[in-house]
Amino acid sequence: MTERRAILSGSVFEEQIGYARAVVDGDWVHVSGTTGYDYATMTISDDVVEQAEQCLRNIEAALAEAGSGFRDVVRVRYLLPDREDFEPCWPVLRRAFGQVRPAATMMVCGLADPRMKIEIEVYARRGSGGRV
Repeated sequence: MTERRAILSGSVFEEQIGYARAVVDGDWVHVSGTTGYDYATMTISDDVVEQAEQCLRNIEAALAEAGSGFRDVVRVRYLLPDREDFEPCWPVLRRAFGQVRPAATMMVCGLADPRMKIEIEVYARRGSGGRV
């Protein structure tokens, strides 16, 4: 039987909406769209680059709990309400994914809260052997 377990971050949104920060299904780790909230304080910066950094910290914590890391990411999706906010985030994103080179998509769309400037979703395969 394939292992399937939910990973919770402590975000109030997970309880209110009914989802998990990530789901481990065998060797696959599916990380939900993750915004720049600091879940310990439930605060969010006004700066898109700081939000991107916090998104990645939140994702990294979920991946670590799943026994994975950025090195195992095979797919990433970036969701932003304002396309002009994407390029300032590139250096932050490159630090996380530049050596791994996952398949990636950027989409312009509305997010759940107007304070949210970026949301990032990843899929990872544990033990994929990627470098980082």
